[in-house]
Amino acid sequence: MAYDLSDTLVVGITATALFDLSEADFVFRSKFESNREEAIEEYREYMAARESDGLKPGTGFYLVKALLSLNQFQSGDKAPLVEVVVMSRNSPETGVRVFHNIREYGLDITRSAFTGGESVVDYLDAYDVDLFLTTNTKDAQRVIDSDSCAVALVKEPPANMEAIPDGQVRIAFDGDAVLFSDESEIVYKAEGLKGFHSSEDREQDNPLSDGPYATLLRKLSRLQDRLPHKVDFSPVRVAIITARNSPAEMRVIKTLRHWGVYVDEIFFLGGLDKSKIIKAFKAHIFFDDQDVHLEPAARYTPAGKVPYRSGSPLRDSRKSWKTEK
Repeated sequence: MAYDLSDTLVVGITATALFDLSEADFVFRSKFESNREEAIEEYREYMAARESDGLKPGTGFYLVKALLSLNQFQSGDKAPLVEVVVMSRNSPETGVRVFHNIREYGLDITRSAFTGGESVVDYLDAYDVDLFLTTNTKDAQRVIDSDSCAVALVKEPPANMEAIPDGQVRIAFDGDAVLFSDESEIVYKAEGLKGFHSSEDREQDNPLSDGPYATLLRKLSRLQDRLPHKVDFSPVRVAIITARNSPAEMRVIKTLRHWGVYVDEIFFLGGLDKSKIIKAFKAHIFFDDQDVHLEPAARYTPAGKVPYRSGSPLRDSRKSWKTEK
């Protein structure tokens, strides 16, 4: 049956983000540079010999599992609330192990794309993907530059994931350069904290421009609307965890109001360590644009890095950020 997926949250996830395939990936990469054909053949043999072996959860596993559980609230013959598509450079033959583990874990995933070595990015639009989770840096950059959907380059899965309340989906976002555009972050880099605060206080009645995750946040808001719960008691909980503080907080709140979206929790940290808040929130995943925040959080919370667009000055680590007249 064909569905209109305009109100369905569609997550595309690579096999390496869904499951921990680091060992298999090492087998492939250890010979890829010296002998591509031999590396492919050895990888094929490795996967074939382990088709029935279990895989540990990857960084995006628990988010996917929690999101799919929301389909229990689906109404009648309407489109599902959430759909997940596994997207992999594996061939269908080497993907048998992935299919096996999807069944073993009881994940209700019915759609997939196995491209036999080609990039999966070209198929995101065909599957109506809203969020793409990947371990491939080049693919992540292509997606962010094309503005086709939200994308994150996932960190290694945490060794000891924090226990998350049953029946909930908990997602945490950074603000600038993630939900919002990088315009304010650039002001901060160029003019310092004082200049940033002055600018944001002056512009508080002007909504921030969309960042790469703005459309995803709106989609999550529509998902909340489709659930049979009042928004205050929704199983989908969204938090914004930002280094902003007063007087730069008002523009964030007014922007969300302008967008018409509901956020359960906002933390204005003013430079405090984000990882403690992230740990307390117990997110299924945390999205940020800076490794300085992601690395400590990733020890106990699944985390994904939001890359900068190729044209963003924030990508240039060599840039001297001095106040420009």
